Amino acid sequence: MSAFPPVRTRAVRPGAARSAAARTGAAPHPGVRPATHPALTAADPTGGAGAPSASATLSAPPAGRSATRVGRHVRVPKTAELVAAHLRRQIVRGELHEGDALPPEAVLMEQFGVSRPTLREAFRVLESEALISVRRGAHGGARVHTPGGDVAARYTALVLEHQHTTLADIHTAHTHLETTTIRLLATTITDPHLTTLTHHLTTTDITLDSTNPDPTDIHTQHLHFHTLLLTPPPSGSANTTARTNHTLTTLTLMVRHILDATTADSTPPDLDTLRHQHTLHRQLLAHLAHHDPDATETHWRHHLTHTPHHPTTPLDLLDLLGE
Repeated sequence: MSAFPPVRTRAVRPGAARSAAARTGAAPHPGVRPATHPALTAADPTGGAGAPSASATLSAPPAGRSATRVGRHVRVPKTAELVAAHLRRQIVRGELHEGDALPPEAVLMEQFGVSRPTLREAFRVLESEALISVRRGAHGGARVHTPGGDVAARYTALVLEHQHTTLADIHTAHTHLETTTIRLLATTITDPHLTTLTHHLTTTDITLDSTNPDPTDIHTQHLHFHTLLLTPPPSGSANTTARTNHTLTTLTLMVRHILDATTADSTPPDLDTLRHQHTLHRQLLAHLAHHDPDATETHWRHHLTHTPHHPTTPLDLLDLLGE
C-alpha cells in the first residue's frame, strides 16, 4: 500500500508545451495534457492549429453590421491557482481526508508538471484557506484539513468586529440558532449519538467526583459537550446523514466557535456552578432521549439565556482567530 493518499493529478501547463512544440516542430511532452480549463481554452480555442484566434473572431463584426463589442478580456488563471483548485476539489469532495499527508514536493511537481515555486504558491493559497498545513524541514510536508465551522468563524469574526459587534449581540444570535438546532435534534437524534453524549457526561461525572476536581478541565468538558451536541457521529446510513440540517448546524457551530474563543483565557466558573451546568446537561440528554422537541427547546433556551456573558464588551478576536 502506498504511503500517500491517491492524489489524482494532471499536468496543468499545456500552453508552455504548445509553445515549445510550435518553436521546434516537436510533439508536446507526453506528460503534459491538452488544456481543459475553460479559461485556458478561451485564450486559444483552436489549440494553436492555425484557425483564427478568439480575439480575432470577437473583433471581426459580421458582414453588414456595425462593429459592436460583444466580448471582454478573459483572464487566464495562473498555474498555481489551477493546482490549488485541483487539490481543493479533492479535499472538498472527500477524496482527501483530514490528516492525510500529501506526496513530497518532488512527486507533486512531476505529477502536475510544474516548478517548485509554482507548487509552493499553490500551497500558500490552500494554507490561507486552512485546507492544508505545511511544515518545513526533513520531516515536514503538507497535511490536509477538512473545512469546518472554525474556518468560517475566522472570516465572520472579522466582519463582526469591523461592525463593532458586542458579545451580547453574538450571544443572542447563538441562543436563537442553537435552541432551534437542538429542537430539531430532538426529532432526529440517533442511538449512536445518544451513546456518545452519555459516555461524555459519564466521564464528566468521574471528573467531578474526583478528590480535587480541576475547574478548568470540567469547563473544557462542558464546552466539548456543546460541540458533541451539534456533531453527530458518522453513520453508514445515508438516510441518517440526510436528516441532519447541515446549514443550520454549520452556522450554529460557527457562532459557538466565536463565543468559545472570547472565553478562551477567562477564569472558569466555580465548582458549584459547574456542577449545576452538568445537571442541566443531564436533563437535556433525558429530553433528547424521549424525543420531546418542546421540552428540549424550552430547557436549552433557559440554559443559554442564563449563561453569563459580557453585554457591552465589543468583539476583539483578531489575535485569537488569527493564529
